[in-house]
Amino acid sequence: MTRYRIGALVVLLAGAAVAAPETPPGKGATLLAPWSGPHGGAPPFDRVKLEEFRPALEEAMEQERREVARVADSTEPPTFENTIAALEDTGRGFTRVFEVYNAWSSFVNTPEYQVIEREMAPRLAAFWDESTQNRRLFRRIKAVHDSAAKAKLTPEQRRLVAHYHDVYVRSGANLGAAAGKRFTALNQQLATLYTTFNQNVLADEKRFTLLETEADLAGLPEPLRKAAATEAEARGKKGQWAVANTRSAVADFLTYSDRRELREKVWRNYDSRGDHGDSHDNNGVITQILAARAEQAKLLGFPTHAHRQLATSMVKTPERAMRLLEQMWTPAVARVREEVAAMQEIARRDGQPETIAPWDYRYYAEKVRKAKYDLDDTEVKPYLRLDSLRDGMFWAAGELFGYTFTPAPDVPVYHPDVSVFAVKERTSGKPLGLLYFDPYARPGKYNGGQTETYRVQERFRSEVTGLVAISMPFVKPGPGGVALLGWRDALTLFHEFGHALHSLSASVTYPTLGGGRVVRDFGEFPAELFEHWLSTPEVLSRFAVHHVTGKPMPADLVARIQKAATFNQGFYTVDYLTSALVEMKLHLAGARRINPDTFERDVLRQIGAPEEVGMRSRLPHFGHVFASNGYAAGYYMYLWAEMLSADAFEAFTEAGGAYDPKVAARLREHILSVGNTVDPFEGYRAFRGREASLDALMRERGFPAPQRP
Repeated sequence: MTRYRIGALVVLLAGAAVAAPETPPGKGATLLAPWSGPHGGAPPFDRVKLEEFRPALEEAMEQERREVARVADSTEPPTFENTIAALEDTGRGFTRVFEVYNAWSSFVNTPEYQVIEREMAPRLAAFWDESTQNRRLFRRIKAVHDSAAKAKLTPEQRRLVAHYHDVYVRSGANLGAAAGKRFTALNQQLATLYTTFNQNVLADEKRFTLLETEADLAGLPEPLRKAAATEAEARGKKGQWAVANTRSAVADFLTYSDRRELREKVWRNYDSRGDHGDSHDNNGVITQILAARAEQAKLLGFPTHAHRQLATSMVKTPERAMRLLEQMWTPAVARVREEVAAMQEIARRDGQPETIAPWDYRYYAEKVRKAKYDLDDTEVKPYLRLDSLRDGMFWAAGELFGYTFTPAPDVPVYHPDVSVFAVKERTSGKPLGLLYFDPYARPGKYNGGQTETYRVQERFRSEVTGLVAISMPFVKPGPGGVALLGWRDALTLFHEFGHALHSLSASVTYPTLGGGRVVRDFGEFPAELFEHWLSTPEVLSRFAVHHVTGKPMPADLVARIQKAATFNQGFYTVDYLTSALVEMKLHLAGARRINPDTFERDVLRQIGAPEEVGMRSRLPHFGHVFASNGYAAGYYMYLWAEMLSADAFEAFTEAGGAYDPKVAARLREHILSVGNTVDPFEGYRAFRGREASLDALMRERGFPAPQRP
């Protein structure tokens, strides 16, 4: 996923580093200075001092205020150049500081940093509102937007004008003085609440499950045992084993552990994050967030926050998003019933009379896969070496788009786990940017797949390349070991790399429209699409190599993986849909005061959610939705993107295969390179020749074709 910022103007005004005035000496100078060094400059991650964040942000905000004031207070008649283009050049210094600050929020969120984050969150929110509440500035933007001269602009310039106008209107620029003041106050309140929510989840993710005896390790493969020992030692429990409260560690334990009571303990520890009724409980925080969002939607004239959020998406309305989710729900639940029946039969033979519970699903699914397809994760995982799969995704990008990835050890990083790669076009040698690669879970780091863009490609004033980071929550191997991934983790790796390719492939003039800065539900499409290349025989036969022997995955194993492609799709689909349906219904509830736990249970009962599956993200730890506004009333977008990606991948299979050069060229030309310079429906039609349908996704998951009205 690509995490969204708190304020709209961070995206709107985030210019890349081109040129900047000299920074006065003093605190914060390191962060304020233009990025230097090779590759067009890079963030000074190695020289960050926490005490510099406050003064650097304060000075950067003052700089941007002066820059914006020059645009807003101009006495010249408003034009594209002196208003819209001028705004593209504001805030470059602030962006440099904020991107480093935000990297610490996502990847190095220590208790010391959290003190600064709590203080700065409402101040940053107020700062971002200053521009949208600047009446003089909005009058100039509106004048350009409404001017007849706009017809003479290039298509990209016209889209940029429309973007600025739309963002300002949606951020309250048309509100009266009193309503605008209230809107701003709510943004500051939300910024504090988002920070509190995120910090509460991080606090609960420090909880771990201790395994005290060898008997507690029953069923765990040796690499997981070593990783658990390393985890325990890092937590001061040398000689024991620990299961970290992170997605990958928990999923691995639930898949392999023979100890049902420990599976339940680990599952409940993870499932209850943010929901312990203590000082880190998020239920009250959620209630306040929902109330503030509902009030803002009402101020802007929308019936609910969901309607406000989706007005500028591809689906346009929450009703259309709900129809998409519900269309997939019935076949997914039917498939879960089949999966549970097969698992229950094996469980009873194993002496477990109880019905399948959420902490049993992964464990018995593996047994079913072994029985049905002669395939289990213990056979596949030894071939899924992280370092080799990383090379495989680089190779796939090279075959598709002609990109090369070369280690760049001279680039500063924020943690020793991070490695950096310089990305270029193979034939021309043209630099495309840098890719930061951060694979392992650790305390203070966001617990999920994530992509961050530190600098957006542009050629507004000069040629500027992108800087993008991908981060995963994988279990770090013990000393001398290699990181082995489960299949779902390997998909996460390719997914985040798809986001990175979207940013690195950008070829636009104005940074606001570059890279992954597209409408919300189009942004996940390139990431979902690139997941398909993991399972291609070309990648598996070359880069799925055994971690001990170094031998490639045997052809018969590749074939069995392909044959089992639709296995357990009921679980994965329902696991996702429960979270998506609950959060959409939550934001459609309007201003009604809600108890999150009660609402969640009621919705699950109303939709007939299978109790055996659980939810991918329960509300008290649903960071996508409550740690920022980016995916609020928007978790549906993964399914929308999966629909697009399944349909798009069939363009390859209908042609010359997964690496067909003509289809890849169309993908780069009409999807990856254009950013937000074209309407996404137009871009997709230019690539595919038609609009997407749900049929391909149904086929991909082995579900019956959707019923036509």
